[in-house]
Amino acid sequence: MEYHIPVLLKESIDGLNIKPDGIYVDLTFGGGGHSIEILKKLRKGLLIAFDQDEEAEQNKIKSNNFLFINSNFKFFRNFLRYHKINQVDGILADLGVSSHHFDQADRGFSFRFNGNLDMRMDQNAELTAEKILNTYSSEELLNVFNRFGEIKNAYRLVKTIIENREIQPINSIEHFKEIIKGLIPKYSEYKYLAKVFQALRIEVNDEINVLKETLLQTGKVLKKGGRLVVLTYHSLEDRLVKNYIKAGNFEGKIEKDFYGNKIAPLQAVNRKVIVPSEEEIKVNNRARSAKLRIAEK
Repeated sequence: MEYHIPVLLKESIDGLNIKPDGIYVDLTFGGGGHSIEILKKLRKGLLIAFDQDEEAEQNKIKSNNFLFINSNFKFFRNFLRYHKINQVDGILADLGVSSHHFDQADRGFSFRFNGNLDMRMDQNAELTAEKILNTYSSEELLNVFNRFGEIKNAYRLVKTIIENREIQPINSIEHFKEIIKGLIPKYSEYKYLAKVFQALRIEVNDEINVLKETLLQTGKVLKKGGRLVVLTYHSLEDRLVKNYIKAGNFEGKIEKDFYGNKIAPLQAVNRKVIVPSEEEIKVNNRARSAKLRIAEK
């Protein structure tokens, strides 16, 4: 099943500094693009891949060096312990939503199609975008659109949603777009809708809290000299990754011990964030907003 062309693939794999007998974790398996390249460099090593979407299991790789786990990656440390693994040599996370999901109308990730307001990565989860739009209070909706979409007219957007859902429940992407069409700035329709849908998707999947929980585990699971490689696609998640690598917390506040040494589990390998070349962006639109950060234990 084709998911997407991996962004910054060579740079990501190089960043892991793979040992042939090492243990590695791919937190976001998807179509297996990164996993395939990691496995090419392993001999006696092991790759454990995670994905909460059941569809990703169809892409499982047949290899004695590969283990697939159908779970949200925030539980990765628990699963490693279950398999009697306490530390690993490298962890990779590609945090973007795959083009495969954007192209599935019934999953509700894209405003290009009419379909259900779903947006769940885990199809067994209860919360959907439709449920958010029809049941969240004004304050809760404002929080979602301000925090996760940074939408300038969030107050008017929420007011419009509340007024319209009292007349009729918002039950499809087209219905939602029709309701808010008067709020969309001229010549910025794509950008505005992308922010609105991003905010809903982040809330549905609790993406910010999941990322925080996961990052805190990486510093404990990596061996000395082990690498963390993270691809981000929007400023909210990139800021969290940057601050965690810099300071070991999400505020970016540097703390020092009695001797003046910085207290942080990881050190940045690339002082300057790595971004795709113009050539890569031309052939892979998903690369446009990508940022790659690499850290070492």
